[in-house]
Order: sequence, then C-alpha cells, then structure tokens
Amino acid sequence: MLIRTTFSVVVVAAILLLSAGCRKDEVFNDDPDFTLAFSADTVYFDTVFTTVGSVTIPVKVYNNSNDFISISSISLGGSTNSNFRINVNGQEGTAFYDVEIPPKDSIFIFAEVTVDPNSGTTPLIIEDSIVFMTNGNQQKIALVACGQDAYFHFPDHPQTQYLPAYSLVSGVWANDKPHVVYGYAVVDEDSVLTIPAGTNVYMHNDAVLWVYDGGTLQIYGAKDNEVTFQGDRLDDYYKDQPGMWGKIWLSAGSKDNVIDYAIIKNGRIGVHVDTLGVSPNPTLTITNTIIDNMSTACFVAQGSYVKAENCVFGNAGYFSVLLNIGGNYDFRHCTIGNYWSHGTRSASAIVLNNYYEDVYGTTQIRDLTNAYFGNCILYGANEDELLLDKATSGGVFNYHFDHCLIKTSLSVSQSGFTDCKKNLSPTFTDTQLMDFSIGSSSAAFDAGDASVTGTIMYDILGNPRISGAAPDMGAYEVQ
Repeated sequence: MLIRTTFSVVVVAAILLLSAGCRKDEVFNDDPDFTLAFSADTVYFDTVFTTVGSVTIPVKVYNNSNDFISISSISLGGSTNSNFRINVNGQEGTAFYDVEIPPKDSIFIFAEVTVDPNSGTTPLIIEDSIVFMTNGNQQKIALVACGQDAYFHFPDHPQTQYLPAYSLVSGVWANDKPHVVYGYAVVDEDSVLTIPAGTNVYMHNDAVLWVYDGGTLQIYGAKDNEVTFQGDRLDDYYKDQPGMWGKIWLSAGSKDNVIDYAIIKNGRIGVHVDTLGVSPNPTLTITNTIIDNMSTACFVAQGSYVKAENCVFGNAGYFSVLLNIGGNYDFRHCTIGNYWSHGTRSASAIVLNNYYEDVYGTTQIRDLTNAYFGNCILYGANEDELLLDKATSGGVFNYHFDHCLIKTSLSVSQSGFTDCKKNLSPTFTDTQLMDFSIGSSSAAFDAGDASVTGTIMYDILGNPRISGAAPDMGAYEVQ
C-alpha cells in the first residue's frame, strides 16, 4: 500500500514538473505604438430594410507581434444607442474588456445592423464604429449601412388547407418606397393589384405573389422606369444569387393579367401562368420584360393563353420557357437565351408539351392548339435548346417557328419552320450580365420579317423596330 501511494505521488510530481517545464511565459506587448491589424477598415452593409436585421458580417482582428496583447476595450461608438450589434468571442454586447490575443494570432468580430423606421421615402446612411483601445492607443473600424423604409406585406391570415399564411393585396401600390413581401401575398377573387412604374418589389425567401382565381395583376412599368422584382437579401454575396424567392403565380382562372416593362430576377420561377379560365382574353399579355437568373425556370405556362412581345427570357437552372400541358401561345420578337453558369443544365432552353401523367400513371392529353414564335431567337449554351415533347398517343400539337434563329438538332426545313436559321451565333453582348442585345455581326441582324413584326413599332429599349433592310430577330433592334 505504501509503495503504491509513493509511486502515485512521484507520478503526479513528474507531471507537474513537465507541465511547468513546457509552459511558456505569457509576455504581453505594452508598446504604446503597437497597432492591431484588421481584415477591413470599413464594414459596409448594403440596403437594409427597416425593422429587418441585416446579414452578419465578420471582420478579423490580428495580433502580428511576437507577444500576447491585451485589448483594454472593444466597444461600439454609439454604445447602447447604436443600430449596430457586435459579437466578440461568442458574446454579444456593446463593450468588451481585457480581450487577449496570443502572438501571431487573431479573433473574429461579427457585426450586424437593424434600421429603425423613420417613415422616410429616401435611403438613409447609418454610421458607427468599433473602437479598440490597446496600450492606450485608439483604433477604429467604421460601420456603414444604407437603410431604407419600406411597405411590408407580412402574412396576417392563418394557414389554410390550400396555402400557407398569407396577406391580401389589391389596389394601386405606391412607388415612393420599396415593397417587401413575406410569405404569400394574394390577389383575391374579383380583386385587381396594379403596380405602377418605378416600383421596387423585394421578395423574402420563399415569398410568392399569387393571383387567385378571378383576380388580376397589372404591372405597368415604363422604359427606364421598370417595375423590378428580386430577393430582399442585397448584400454582395446574395444579391445576384438565383433561387432567393418563390415566384409570381397567375393561378388557374386569373384573368386579364398584364406585365409591361418589368425586370424579374433571382427567384425560382419568374412567372408561372396556370390553366386558362373562362375569359376569352389572354391570361397574360407580357411585353418589354426581362426575366433572368432563375434557379428553375424563367417562364412556365400550363394550358394557358399568353401573348408575349419584346421580352427576354434568360438564364435558368432548367428552362427559359416551358409551355407545358398544351395551351395557346404567341411570342413575337422575343429573345430566349440560356447560358446558366451556376451548375450543369440538362434541360433545353425551350420546351413544348401537350400531355401529363395523372396520379394513376395514365397519360392525359392537353391540346397545344397553337405555339407561334415569330422573329424570335431561341438559343443557349447546350447542344440542343429546343424540345418538342409531343404525346406518343397523339393529341393536337401545333407549332410554328417563323423567321427564328434556333440552336437545334432538328431540321428547320420541315413543316412547322418558316425561313429559320439554325445554329448560327446570335453574338449576344453579355449573357451573364442580362445583356442579350445584339450587334450587326449577329446572325439575327436584319433576318426577321416585317409582316411578322406587324404593329410592334419599337423594340424593348424603345428604339424603332425596323431600322435596316428588315427587322432584327429577338427583343433588340440594332440601331
């Protein structure tokens, strides 16, 4: 027993001696000229809407000396009155004391901001700073945010059997401040929502603008004063990411919908037009509109009636335009171009279809009574950007490509194609920056037909539609 006890004491003593021998003296830097290094001297927050917190932005603080340092204090200049919040070493607060950093090491500080409502219509700049005191030496990291008051559409109706929590929207939206949509914003039966020129709509994650059976959406933008739809995350990383919100959904039975001069971007589906109701008029007339950078599809229509002129349907994870389960469509001077850069895209840019499989696996035919494309460009990065998906059991499948530039493996000399060009480059200006304009070197230049143009007097930029020997294909006319 005595031997065992003596051995234990010896072992513990040895461990303590080894620990003491390995421990390095913590020498602290007390040089009054010492300065910390920062990963950024200013932290910028892009537009932050009132009452809605920003993203969290990290900034790194470096100790480049060979000794430990003790930061006497890290604090917000505005203290408890600041709109900003910081987190140091996992602790939230406005002031922190005696924060140590080992030699050649660093710590993270995380900053975020919330803007107080001010009923203003113009953006305001909010500023503060993170103040560091080290060895009597003061340093600062500036905090700058652009704040914006907005009209918020929060769900104020409980979830039902058919849809999640929602808000009802109608009338004319003011355009003096942005509109921010959370959840489902619903245009109800016999209601009309009008969105005038210059309105900026920011959609939260999963947000949907849903036009219900019997409802109507009227978007009336103007040249150089478009109506814009995009996600509400405006910091650098997210502002151009696809899939940041849901879609504009013109559901079955919605009627007389109009979209003119709109820019719709960065969602999952730009516009989804559902089944035609009882109205003899088009479910949607869409003109002078750009839909781009959608994670699923720019434009989807199902058994509907749509007229489109001077529109651009751009990059998407699957389809630029999907005309599904039949319908009646007329596209003139439209540019369909898919150069998706966020991953591999297996689908064709444009797909026509006249059937679906029901829950029992039975094929149901829905007639494609008309799919007309006149003076259009249908192109993209894939080898074949046109898919004609006709039901093997038949059904009506009427299509006509009239003076179009198409990237396809199909023969354009067969029935359904009139004076079309195949696999010749449109030479778009910059597809990743949503610029699908063309120049005189494009195969689409002066390649359209004036009789197809008809009463379309101007292109998407308001330029005269025919400025050369013949109209150009697509939404843009070379001047």
